[in-house]
Formats: sequence, structure tokens, C-alpha cells
Amino acid sequence: MPSVFLSPSTQEHNYYVNGGTEEYYANLIADAMVPYLRASGITYVRNDPERGAAGAIADSNAAYYDVHLALHSNAAPPQLAGKLRGIDIYFSPTSAESERLATIIANNFKSIYPLPDKSTARPTTTLGEVVRTRAVAAFCEIGYHDNPQDAAWIRGNLTPIAANLVQSLCDYFGIPF
Repeated sequence: MPSVFLSPSTQEHNYYVNGGTEEYYANLIADAMVPYLRASGITYVRNDPERGAAGAIADSNAAYYDVHLALHSNAAPPQLAGKLRGIDIYFSPTSAESERLATIIANNFKSIYPLPDKSTARPTTTLGEVVRTRAVAAFCEIGYHDNPQDAAWIRGNLTPIAANLVQSLCDYFGIPF
């Protein structure tokens, strides 16, 4: 059975433009993923929200997982606040498997995100949950929580987002969804 370390955001002070926080919505997505993970035969462990990103990395590395999946939403720099939209799935440029996973996720999001050309896989050498985890990792920035349209899309599509993410994991593992 494939195993996933599921790491929804612990950023409780990143506020959505239309109410709620990044941590709240990332955890709702993770909650909605659980029945799909179970039905697909994927075992999972979730991060401890009290331990932050460093704790998630340590906990992920303390056991064996096939994938480390971080769930977040993005915010634009102050000069562009509220103006950016899109989904960015980050991968390690030193891992072909990380890039393959991120590409699958970004491509699958194109089927449900209203601006499919803005769903991309991007390399990173700075995100710890990608470059410091032993498991193949992807860091999902699912829309911009400071943009009213993206924030509303996330809030209104928690279950489709969750199903899409698990479909992507199934595609990566080569198992039925």
C-alpha cells in the first residue's frame, strides 16, 4: 500500500480575503481527502499542527513515506496583493520523481481550476517541505487566498480539490482511484 505524509498548512495567521485562514482551509481539504485516500488504498499520516513546518519535516523523515504532500494557499507580495491567481505545485529540481508528482498534480488541477493555463509545476530549492524531506515531495499552493476569486473558488470546491489531489496520487502510484 502506498503511504503519504499529509501536511496541511499550520499558518493560522495567513487570512483569506473572504474569511478564514490558510490553516483552516488546508485542513478542510485534507479532511475531505481522507475518504478518497482510504477508498484508494493509500495509507496516510497527518502532520501535528502544533509542530509547524519544521516538525512536519522531522515527523515525515522519522518514518518511511512514499510521498510528502504539503497543502497550502498562496499570497501575493504587498504590491500585487489581490491581483494574482493560479496554482503552483513545487518540486525539487534534484528529484525526477518529485517533478513527476508535481507535474501530475498541476496537470490534473487544469481540469477543475477556472484558469487552467495558470496551473503549473515549478522547481524550488528553498521550500523545506520539498528539499528537506526524504520522501518524494510536492508543495501545493492551491490558489491565492488574498485574491477574492481564488479564495471563493477554494471555499466552494473543497471536495473537488480533495478528489483531484487523491486522483493525482493514484496516477502517480499507478493505482485505481
